[in-house]
Amino acid sequence: MSTSFQCPHCPRNFSTWNAYSQHVNRCINTVYLSTEESSEDISDIVSSINEMSLDDEDFKENSQVFYQYESNQDYAGDIFFGEISHSNNIPEEYKNFDEILLASLQSNEEPVSHSSNIPEEYENFDEILPASLQSNEEPEVENIKEFPNEAYADLMALVIENNLNNKTGNAIIKFFNKHLDLSQLSPLPKNIETGRKFMDKMNISQLSYSKYCVLTHNSLDYFVHYRPIKNYILKNLMFRYENSKIEDEKSYGEQNSGNWWKRVERSISNHANILSIILYSDATTTDTLGKSSLYVSLHPIYVSLGNIPTWRRNKENAKQLLGYFPILSAKNEKEKKSSEFKELARETFHNSIKFLLDPLFQGDGVDFNIDDKDIWFFPRISTIICDWPEACTFSLTYKSANSNYPCHFCLVQREDLIDIRKEVILCNHVNIKEYFNSNTSNLAGLEQVNNYFWSIPNLNIYAATVPDRMHHLDLGIQLSRLTASEYRDMMKIMVFMVDDLQIENLSEVYVKWNEMYLLSRSEKFKESDLENFQKAINDWGDLFIKLFQNISNSHLKFLKLHSWIYYIVDTIREYGAINGYTTETYESLHKTYVKIPYRLSNKKEVEKQIMENVNKKQ
Repeated sequence: MSTSFQCPHCPRNFSTWNAYSQHVNRCINTVYLSTEESSEDISDIVSSINEMSLDDEDFKENSQVFYQYESNQDYAGDIFFGEISHSNNIPEEYKNFDEILLASLQSNEEPVSHSSNIPEEYENFDEILPASLQSNEEPEVENIKEFPNEAYADLMALVIENNLNNKTGNAIIKFFNKHLDLSQLSPLPKNIETGRKFMDKMNISQLSYSKYCVLTHNSLDYFVHYRPIKNYILKNLMFRYENSKIEDEKSYGEQNSGNWWKRVERSISNHANILSIILYSDATTTDTLGKSSLYVSLHPIYVSLGNIPTWRRNKENAKQLLGYFPILSAKNEKEKKSSEFKELARETFHNSIKFLLDPLFQGDGVDFNIDDKDIWFFPRISTIICDWPEACTFSLTYKSANSNYPCHFCLVQREDLIDIRKEVILCNHVNIKEYFNSNTSNLAGLEQVNNYFWSIPNLNIYAATVPDRMHHLDLGIQLSRLTASEYRDMMKIMVFMVDDLQIENLSEVYVKWNEMYLLSRSEKFKESDLENFQKAINDWGDLFIKLFQNISNSHLKFLKLHSWIYYIVDTIREYGAINGYTTETYESLHKTYVKIPYRLSNKKEVEKQIMENVNKKQ
């Protein structure tokens, strides 16, 4: 049976005598300041408490412990601490301490620290004390909307924006107070932990986040951690379809110049606008040792808007962390490899997506106030930016390149991947649902799981998961072990290596690759440019296949090669230039929203701590 010691001057409970004794030293000083008692009285009280033993009758009277056992049938050994009455031996002037404490909590001013006589190793005792031993009362929700002063706000901004730990922040506070001689009237918090707790209590919409239990599996609850889309990204937007032309030719640049925008705009009210939603998702690890189950993985999802011009959208602050998907854990390797577990993981992913996005598609559009004007929008998902395995998760196609129908764009058989002139059947919601409804999804390389995106208007999920230039070209058609930066460095010297190799057409295929790559980075494409681009792709593809097909173990049956040759030009016509939907500018988000905040956490309830850290930073 555990024991709890209650402070005779405040509602705090402690499970160890050492913690109790150190707290009382500080608490009495606070009472002394509030009631203007003499130092002799304080010394006497501190001395008497320090001299108490656990068996002392006075101590027992001052720290009565009540145990209340849960009496229902589901009792599992939990102990609840009842309300502890204050001892009658407490001096009269201290009995109104709860009132004094309440008044001090309602003040926005930081309490003045008077703990110089406490040993230095105990000054941050509340930080050292494990959370499980501190009071388990929930903090009172306060309607705080601003910092106590500008210096306080600037300090916390400095700490959060530069990812400083508490120790560094506390050193800044001590330096500031020492050299400005403000130890008694400092505008700064007592320590950084106090500042962080103050921010947690602030009632600001930008700091809010929530979690939702989407699944219970193996007695574990799995949550989607999320936050609402903020209005601050709704600036400098493009609203209407733009029929851009260059030299009397239709041109494609921004997303609102593509055919998708034109079609969707015709399907909604003439008085409404499209809110083009771009999603980016990619599971990542919190270390650099790979996506092994031995390491902690997180699965963030980000959102941006196609209404934002490409040059602006490619900046980090034009994208927002929407939340973290739950990652299921298997009991053992057998369960992990079972088809039931894989199906459950797919269902959980789509149920999480449904929970996050459903509010956008309920009702007759949404209204946003932009520049003091209410503007009517119909939210629509335009593109989903991701690597190939993630695209398979969204489209619910088999991830294996060895499946009979490995492409999520079309129903091409694996044996025909190398044929770049063959006609193919494009995937859409109609023909794919036929397989699902007849319970024959496996015949087309599809998961027998209901796809949430089938219910989203104006969306073909199989075309919206666009080819990504970085994963197709910058990382190579098959060289997945290199980073994009390493691959670019390799290509800078490749021409000199190729020139010395006496292999016919090797230099030429390298030149053709560069021509194709340079065209892919164009900011605008005329129809004639797209024809030239497709020709450059085909010329490179033909020569590449001719040179390497016979020496490739798979005979160049590469999914990326197939999808790039077949679909990149059509994707430009649908959604604009490639620069608007590449993962190049999204990959760096993992550092900001996963790796750095993970290192700042205590590795417990990671998603909760990361969301708090990210929200404070923004």
